Amino acid sequence: MLEALLELLGEFLLQAAVELLVELGLHSLAEPFQRRPNPWLAALAYATFGALLGGLSLLVFPANFTHGAWRIVNLAVTPVAAGLLMCVAGRWRARRGDDLLRIDRFAYGYLFALSLALVRFTLAH
Repeated sequence: MLEALLELLGEFLLQAAVELLVELGLHSLAEPFQRRPNPWLAALAYATFGALLGGLSLLVFPANFTHGAWRIVNLAVTPVAAGLLMCVAGRWRARRGDDLLRIDRFAYGYLFALSLALVRFTLAH
């Protein structure tokens, strides 16, 4: 049981680390662009970017951190936790007076993490 919880924690930490790095990179890249994209286009972009990074993460971590039925639990729980983490990061940024990106909201953070998790769920060993 403890091993399964540690595996879930490993998957969450991987997704959270990737998402926070992406957020940091997006904040630095977003400044030159003034016009905000359509929300549906932004959602499609976050899903695509999450899937792409999920595929790239397989180069570094080709095996799942979770096994058996825990893989489905991971697929359901980890994106929600990562989305909540991005929401907390967004609130922290808002309190500091920083500009917010869409990924600083739960729905976009969740979508990004879900697409990353789906790729890992499907393709990891």
